[in-house]
Amino acid sequence: MAQGIATPAVIACREPWELSRRQPRPNVEPTVIDDATLITDALRGNTDAFGQLVCRYQDRLYNATVHLVGSCDEAYDVVQDAFVQAFVKLPTFEGASAFYTWLYRIAFNLAISRRRRKRPTLSVEHTRETTGEEPLEVSSPDDALQRDERVQQVQQGLAALSEEHRAILIMREMEGFSYETIAELLDVPIGTVRSRLNRARMQLREQLKEVMQEDVK
Repeated sequence: MAQGIATPAVIACREPWELSRRQPRPNVEPTVIDDATLITDALRGNTDAFGQLVCRYQDRLYNATVHLVGSCDEAYDVVQDAFVQAFVKLPTFEGASAFYTWLYRIAFNLAISRRRRKRPTLSVEHTRETTGEEPLEVSSPDDALQRDERVQQVQQGLAALSEEHRAILIMREMEGFSYETIAELLDVPIGTVRSRLNRARMQLREQLKEVMQEDVK
């Protein structure tokens, strides 16, 4: 690691982490050159530069991770650990992929490891209690209630999926990763990504049918 870089413990945003439930920001990637400049500055010992990377990606990474691990607290821990590992491994980042893709892979591996250590898988009821998100602002209380119900249904459906299918749906549908990026993250051929994604979508549709049937009983 380049000299002059402080320990990960002192890395922080200028403002406290805002990992509370709120309306998500648009999923817009900053230009690669911006990240590259911050990474170069961080490697030269500018801890504020890495802090800017944390501020830039913490919300997006948290939102993706909470669906993956099924717990707000778990997701917070995973994101914290991911940024620490990213800081430590920053000299190994070669720029072959976007910084966020590289960061996401770190968080994804951490999340999967934590889930496997904590099996059996968390129950749907636990997931519903610990991953609830506030719905986006809508025009009426009835609309808000319907949106909240749909969010809960999707969360229950995701929680019931296999680890493999849940992960690939989050990558494609929530993160908007390309097939090529997903293939890189999972280290599988693009054909496998397509077939796995199709099976995941079918499984989710079936789970949502069962959830909605349970709700109307």
